[in-house]
Amino acid sequence: MNDFFRLPFFFDEDKLVKDLEKCLSLNWTDHFNQRDYNGDWKSISLRSISGNITDANAHPGAEYKDTALLQQCSYFAEVIESINCEKEAIRLLSLTPGSIIKTHVDQELGYSDGYFRLHIPIQTNPDVDFIVNSNDLRMKPGECWYANFSLPHSVANRGTINRIHLVIDCKRNNWSDEVFAESGYCFDLEKQMQSKKQDPETMAKMITELERMDTDTARQLIDQLRSSAV
Repeated sequence: MNDFFRLPFFFDEDKLVKDLEKCLSLNWTDHFNQRDYNGDWKSISLRSISGNITDANAHPGAEYKDTALLQQCSYFAEVIESINCEKEAIRLLSLTPGSIIKTHVDQELGYSDGYFRLHIPIQTNPDVDFIVNSNDLRMKPGECWYANFSLPHSVANRGTINRIHLVIDCKRNNWSDEVFAESGYCFDLEKQMQSKKQDPETMAKMITELERMDTDTARQLIDQLRSSAV
């Protein structure tokens, strides 16, 4: 259950779309990590390291600034304000029909790392496959989802319209602990997983199994396991 779940919030789809419309004619930037996708995966920032809308970089622990665009999107600002913790990168991410985000992992984006990423779908369709750790998440407009993106994940838009999400990176705090507990997050399981991470014998076994797989995703996970042991 700790891999992903829907949070107990639901936002107004019409208001989300109205703010999205203010952004569609602006300069959206190709996602910087082009090896991770095929097709068109673009972003525009509401909060970024430089404060510019074209700055899509997201690094846990960096300093972030609201962009001028956020001031024009009052409902986005209301949604963001309702998430009662410190915010890092905040972006709109658009994936065009026929585009695929390849299976990959993101460093330090599990809740136990102290950071977490939320997805709020604004525009989507039933033919979007959002896969996290081999599970297909069915996200609907206005919902708010957490997933542990340090696990293997991918997205394929097999529909006819762009899939556009509001994506909010946050720092864990007491408020988020309470909300996650309400949503079904198991803190005992988190402790167990943390202790396994720190067990050198268990980690060595995991790395051996991943080396046998000999895939790009397996190699990324090996790097992640080794960096967490430093």
